[in-house]
Amino acid sequence: MSGDYSFGYYGGGMNEDFAGDARPKYRTAASQKIEKGLKRLLIIAGIILGAELIWLFGISPCIPFTTVEIRGFDGFDGAEVLAFANIMEGASFVSVNAKDAQQRLSSHHTVESARVVKRFPDRLSIFLEPRKAVALSLVETDGRQLPLCIDKYGVVFKIGSGAQDVQSLPVLSGLVFDRPSLGMRLPAALIPLLEDFSRIHDQSPELLSALSEIRINRKTYDDYDLVLYPVHSSIRIRLESSLTEDALRYVLLMLNVLESRSPKPQEIDFRSGMGSYKIKEAPSGD
Repeated sequence: MSGDYSFGYYGGGMNEDFAGDARPKYRTAASQKIEKGLKRLLIIAGIILGAELIWLFGISPCIPFTTVEIRGFDGFDGAEVLAFANIMEGASFVSVNAKDAQQRLSSHHTVESARVVKRFPDRLSIFLEPRKAVALSLVETDGRQLPLCIDKYGVVFKIGSGAQDVQSLPVLSGLVFDRPSLGMRLPAALIPLLEDFSRIHDQSPELLSALSEIRINRKTYDDYDLVLYPVHSSIRIRLESSLTEDALRYVLLMLNVLESRSPKPQEIDFRSGMGSYKIKEAPSGD
């Protein structure tokens, strides 16, 4: 009986030790294999990600723009826009300075405002707003008169044949141009008047169309009043330096009333806010 007991104890002990040692060794080998596989995957993923980042931030910004969008206007075509902005052929996201290009385009005499936008990695957009004429003036050059287009900022942006398409605007006279050139600016004292023209032109263009000429009558360097010449009347209208839609409607209405009278006044003075005029009586036959 003691032999059976001894055999059972020895055999049982050996089996337990063998099983207890084998299971941890098996798990350790499997986990090491998984870790090696994960490391390889991470290395491969890191290489791929690094290559993509190098392409995205290191290479693609240097590739020439694939899309160049220019929203401009007639008379300033795409090739001229890019040349003036100093954007050469083959330009890329990295090589183009959007702020500098925008400042260059804004300085062009026909451009009121410019916006240059780079979209990563290979798209360029340019948006231009043209200057709009609010007044037309005349200058004598080489014995002939040439029209000049003036915008609400006082910038002369068209001279000669380019100004023929805005002849519906009244002529702004009383200005002196020694050497007229594109991009020149009128004195700052006249800017409020040009802004008045712009508002009336946008809201009630027919009121300006009723005038053939608006003459600036200077009193001092920065003070002046206005003399208006209607299209269908010989009666002049004298106003203060400001010009509003309501004031213009009122004076044109009063002008229609006086047109039916005889004799008619030569001029109506509205500088005091109320229209005043004088009528010369015809000499009697006595």
